[in-house]
This record gives sequence, C-alpha cells and structure tokens, in this order.
Amino acid sequence: MQPTVTRLALLLFAAVGLVVGFWAAVLPMSFYSDFPGFRPGWVSADGPFNEHLVRDVGGMFLALGVLAVGAFVMRTNAVARLTGLAWLVFGVVHAAYHLLHLHVFEPVDQVINAVGLVGLVVLAAVVVFLPARTAQ
Repeated sequence: MQPTVTRLALLLFAAVGLVVGFWAAVLPMSFYSDFPGFRPGWVSADGPFNEHLVRDVGGMFLALGVLAVGAFVMRTNAVARLTGLAWLVFGVVHAAYHLLHLHVFEPVDQVINAVGLVGLVVLAAVVVFLPARTAQ
C-alpha cells in the first residue's frame, strides 16, 4: 500500500505533468510566452522560441503525467517508486539548469523557481525512499 504522502505526490506529479504537458504540446507559443501563467515570461526569458523543442517538452511532461496517473491507480509501491525515480531524474536535471541560470529572472521569480524546482526534487526523492505502508 502506498503511504498517503506518496498518493498526494503522485496526484501533484500527475497534475503538473498533464497541465504543463498539454499546454506546451498543444499551445507551444502560449506556453513559451505565458508560462507559468501568474508570472509570464519564464520560458521566453531564456532564449528564442523553438516550436519543436517546446512540443517535445510538452510530450515529455505528458508522459510523466500519465506515468503518475498510472502509479496512483495501480497503488503499488514499486510503480510509485519507479514514477518517483523518473520525476527525480528529470527534476534534478531540470532544477540544475534553472538554478544555474536564475539571473535571467527578476528576484521574485528567482525565489519561486528555486523553491518550486527544489521542492519537486525533494518530493520525488520522498516518493522513492519513503518506506512502504504495511497492509493491516
């Protein structure tokens, strides 16, 4: 059985993956210009628009979102940990890049980026390493 924190993390990963993925895959120019929506310009601040790259990133987020939905539905610790590991690998690479390039953002966006990106990495690590709950 999956611990409650794992279940909640899987729901968050599913939401992030599906929402961000759909946005980037289906509306790449909007994603480029407007992400994250409440403070536009996070993607566009880092270079010129590349539709291929944005749609590929959307597909990758969708795939991670689908994996998280599957892990949530299957309810097994092994699948949850594999999902957490996939998000951890992606999250470490993604966070490392952005943490080294925070200078392109305003100070408030630097903080939001750092907290959000590191938070997702920590949450993924929790899913990977949290002990399983025993059946009662």
